[in-house]
Amino acid sequence: MQRGKGMRFVGDSRISADKTSQVPKDYSEYPGRTEAFWPNFLLKEWLVGAVFLVGFLTATVVAPPPLEGIADPTAAGYIPLPDWYFLFLYQLLKYQFASGDYVLIGILVIPGLAFGALFLAPFLDNGPGRRPPQRPIAVSMMLLALIATIWLTYESAAAVDWEARKEMNKPIPPGETVEIDTSHPGYAHYEANCLACHGESMEGTAAGPTLIGIEYSAEEIADIAVNGTGNMPPGLFTGSDEELEELVDFILSVNEGGE
Repeated sequence: MQRGKGMRFVGDSRISADKTSQVPKDYSEYPGRTEAFWPNFLLKEWLVGAVFLVGFLTATVVAPPPLEGIADPTAAGYIPLPDWYFLFLYQLLKYQFASGDYVLIGILVIPGLAFGALFLAPFLDNGPGRRPPQRPIAVSMMLLALIATIWLTYESAAAVDWEARKEMNKPIPPGETVEIDTSHPGYAHYEANCLACHGESMEGTAAGPTLIGIEYSAEEIADIAVNGTGNMPPGLFTGSDEELEELVDFILSVNEGGE
């Protein structure tokens, strides 16, 4: 019997003739590509990202950022600043070509062009090489973006007196607390006219200072309640003279009890 005589080949229609293998290729045959993207390369990227994330979180715990006081909507002179990672955009809006009548260029056109350039960089420079000299377009765009971001952030941070800003906007510590006699006739006038700014227990808030431990006479307290002082505008107290006397007596009684 001759070899192969009488043999039959049977095909199975359930198996696709074009089915590819799920086993990663041996990339050693391709210069510059020595490993599969999944899971080898991607796993390394995740590990590097995790190391940087842990380092960043550790830095925030060791050196927490300084906190400012509670926002005061009545302070017209307060100049808000964005977080440090947005300072470069904040600095960009200071330049004449990106502010005023040209503000749309600063907030839309320039950031849009920068983002679009970085987005298109892999498509403009899609060579097989992974070394920086082999990817001139992508590397140049990334270096330009990095240098611009660092320089603009430095310029913005250097123009701010951080110590003075921290001192001016530091959080107001809670004032001394004493027991409040809510049955006093003047408490109702305090609650209606003063509580919103000076606190339920006269401890003070971001809108008004504490009224505990003040060294004012009855006449001075009455004058301040009617005419205001400092950041306190006049006309906040709208009661009668008798109600004003009861309010002053209440404030004095609390301070006498707190001494």
